[in-house]
Amino acid sequence: GAIKLLSSIPTVNTLCFGAETADKLAFKSASKYLADEPREVSLKIKQALDEGVSYAKARAQAFAGFIPLDLLLSPNNILGLEYTKAIYRQNASIDILPIERQGAGYSENAIYSNFSSASALRLAIQNGQSLGDNLPKYVLSDLPSKTSNGLELLEKYAILNKKASEIAKVCDCSEGLENAFKRVASENKPLVESLTSTRYTASRIRRIALQNLLNIEEQFIRDCLQAPLYLRVLGVKKGRNDVLSALSESPFSLLVRPRDKEKLQGVAKECFEKDIFAEKVYSLLYPPVSF
Repeated sequence: GAIKLLSSIPTVNTLCFGAETADKLAFKSASKYLADEPREVSLKIKQALDEGVSYAKARAQAFAGFIPLDLLLSPNNILGLEYTKAIYRQNASIDILPIERQGAGYSENAIYSNFSSASALRLAIQNGQSLGDNLPKYVLSDLPSKTSNGLELLEKYAILNKKASEIAKVCDCSEGLENAFKRVASENKPLVESLTSTRYTASRIRRIALQNLLNIEEQFIRDCLQAPLYLRVLGVKKGRNDVLSALSESPFSLLVRPRDKEKLQGVAKECFEKDIFAEKVYSLLYPPVSF
């Protein structure tokens, strides 16, 4: 989806992203192997999953000798590969520029003097710790004083309020996971901790729960990937009309002012409405900070 939006803007020629490995050629080579996954590799991955191996390790083992392991096992590298793979599959005229990640690892919980992980920052906010020089002052002043546990309550309500067959329509919810979600929500157990395993990662469980809450089904995602959408401008520095001019070259609708939403029709309109709904849910959990 991100690559689809970017590639609609003629002046966009490079995608920069953080990664543990700043090797552009390695990303491009690996993405081609991943995009055209041979059947025997798919079978190897499935067999490893059946044996209890995590998906990341199963894929790394199956592609051993073709793709460097650090590309397949490091979190930011994995995301970078997905970007590069999408560029390759969509034949987009966009180059990549991986930038080596500095400071803490992806999921480290310790606060560094700078460049801490997002996980560490969230934990520090929750515990009332100082964030040091990790964030600019204008960002620090806008942070909530604590994190909210209300999201999981909303997610559980949405699970209890739906049939298992409805939850199964969410992307990545397969192999009877919908029944496990119903069971855990009914027993009032923590969703992520209870459902995470070597086969199902915590991030996958979070994605399913959140998409179910926001009524985002797999078919709707596929519809969005096929339909013309929109570019929504969240903010532009004063005087940067060149940015708006570049965005306006996209065939997709450009949303700058509230009334611009009236341009949208069909799937794009439905996508925008879900976008706004997600913002409203977020505002319930994290009300704006007043000073």
